[in-house]
Amino acid sequence: MAPRLSFVLVVHREQAFLEPCLASILGQDVPDIEVVAVDDASPDHGPSLLDAAAERDARVRVRHLPGRVGLGAARNLALDMAQGDHVWFVRTTDLLAPGAVAAVMAQLRAEASDVLLLQHLRESPVGRRRPAPRQTGIEDASPHVFDKVLRRGLLADLGVRFGSAGHSGLGVTWPALLAASSVAVSDDAGYVRRDPPNAVRDGLTTGVPADALAQYESVLAFAEEHGVPDDRLRALGDAILRHGLALLGGVRDGERRAFFQRLSALVRRAGVSAISGRPARLRERLIVRGDFRAFELLRRSAAARRRARTTPQRLRRQAARVVRRDPLQRHYRARLEEPIDPRLAVFAAYWYRGYACNPRAIYERARELVPDIRGVWVVTAADEGSMPAGVEHVVAGTEAYYDLIARARYFVNNVNFPDHVVKREGQIHVMTHHGTPLKRMGMDLSDAPGKRNLAGVLRRCKRWDFSVSANVFSTLVWERAYPTRYESLETGYPRNDVLAAATAEDVRRVRAGLGIEEGKKVVLYAPTHREYREDPSPPLDLAELATGLGDDHVVMARLHYFHDEHPALRELHDAGRIRDVASHPSVEELCLAADVLVTDYSSIMFDYAVLDRPIVIHAPDWLEYREMRGTYFDLLAEPPGLVATTGAQVLDALRAGDEAHSARAAFRARFCALEDGGAAERVVRRVWSVR
Repeated sequence: MAPRLSFVLVVHREQAFLEPCLASILGQDVPDIEVVAVDDASPDHGPSLLDAAAERDARVRVRHLPGRVGLGAARNLALDMAQGDHVWFVRTTDLLAPGAVAAVMAQLRAEASDVLLLQHLRESPVGRRRPAPRQTGIEDASPHVFDKVLRRGLLADLGVRFGSAGHSGLGVTWPALLAASSVAVSDDAGYVRRDPPNAVRDGLTTGVPADALAQYESVLAFAEEHGVPDDRLRALGDAILRHGLALLGGVRDGERRAFFQRLSALVRRAGVSAISGRPARLRERLIVRGDFRAFELLRRSAAARRRARTTPQRLRRQAARVVRRDPLQRHYRARLEEPIDPRLAVFAAYWYRGYACNPRAIYERARELVPDIRGVWVVTAADEGSMPAGVEHVVAGTEAYYDLIARARYFVNNVNFPDHVVKREGQIHVMTHHGTPLKRMGMDLSDAPGKRNLAGVLRRCKRWDFSVSANVFSTLVWERAYPTRYESLETGYPRNDVLAAATAEDVRRVRAGLGIEEGKKVVLYAPTHREYREDPSPPLDLAELATGLGDDHVVMARLHYFHDEHPALRELHDAGRIRDVASHPSVEELCLAADVLVTDYSSIMFDYAVLDRPIVIHAPDWLEYREMRGTYFDLLAEPPGLVATTGAQVLDALRAGDEAHSARAAFRARFCALEDGGAAERVVRRVWSVR
């Protein structure tokens, strides 16, 4: 049986948003629909994600194109493939609201309309939603294609096609509106429009403002050929006027006069000789009259008033006051005027806490592959003593620190640099991250409990030029959670190179350095941080664990670095019952020393899985954690090993040995496939352009 409604989706990049978009359609469980997806030669994981969706759900049909044709041409191909009575063109970055599909299907059955106008919400990059202007009929229809459901037979009868440049939907939606025998309007906002900063914007998608005028010219030709009634022609003219006025703000200075004159001619051709029937702004009246000189004077006057009120000016004045008060800031601002040192690189980790993680691995490999690099670490005064001999470093907040961050070319960190760091043109920032994400991150926390300054996070992420990813899963999360423009380096994690390449001799050396006797079985316990709880006590009773395991086991406890001075652990450590290894400088060495890992929801599980050793998940509060923090997948359904909810079950799981090896194999295939010991080298070669 043919579907009643066809969704058309064109995929080119924007891979991080594809699965949520598809889920918002297919997850509504409406049987008589189809998704026709065209892979417009997407150079990322989009094609494989589409194939996986088609394998899971027979309602998805995919066509892969050998070369890119552009959004409009790809939609034409999808329209030819579609079988539904009606067709709905959605964008990869967007979502359908829950219940929207069933509501649209019901309205289409009840009203049998040629065109159904939909209401939609606009969602900002930080998750704030607001209603878009309502569509109540042809007279105030939007210029978009995604907020309209069109009868496929009508489009075929009219012979309309999408254009080859930007604003390509105008050549389809407006002929359908002008020729429709019936136009229905939905009441509820069933569509969520998102415009993330890393969405595709080029000539084959968004195009340029002049593309819209070319489309409207073709629509007017259609209207004249088909003898469209005056009232609908007038609605078209008003739409051209509104849309053209909105686009004028994006027209470059040297092209504004030609655009204005072309727009003015179009609206008059559509029969708009004067503004009537609704309140009109002065700018609209000037466009109808064709008075470009007066329009420009008005535009410049408004721009001057906006500049007088702008926040940047106020911020500059505030910054000047800060600089006058703070000699170091004066020094920093002066150094920002000096040339960038192409050999100088800044390295940091965990908010300047020391020499660690992915930045450490990249630093050490860069010293081999780029011998003329001068790598300097930033540390706090409290952590300066932990820096290895021979590793150049500066203390944060000192004059030497500001000299470094003002003139370095490369910046490598596993967290964001502070707000006071100014990114200059020509500087390169590498975000390495510090774990594969189980819990939701970044912009994905917009609806999570608690207040977060997501706008500040997004502002800091705009510095990134590269984002290091451990696996495909992480790449998709990072690009969606931190939607700014950077290149994803899907290399594996540099810090895990030592795990992937470790030998039996390496393990013996590390265990000897930790003072672990031969024959002892080592359990590493590493729980995560629960920011919604005030009590940082570990959820597992370590005294009970140590007693239950006996003297032939060594329990190493490493709490999250937010709680690395927990007094209860120190008491157990001093009593010789466990080893508190929170201050150990290398978590990678602790992983090498351990025979088994016990954790709850910490990202250490993804790193430890590289070693292919047993993992026990202690999940006494999984439902609470998932509700409060949010997670990307169900860890209990896809664990890396045995799952326990009580201390007694943890003991049983540790005594069981390697019973969950098959679960671990599946986990490793998904998250550890790139961990071959060469991740740091791959990052260095790309960032420093080493052949």
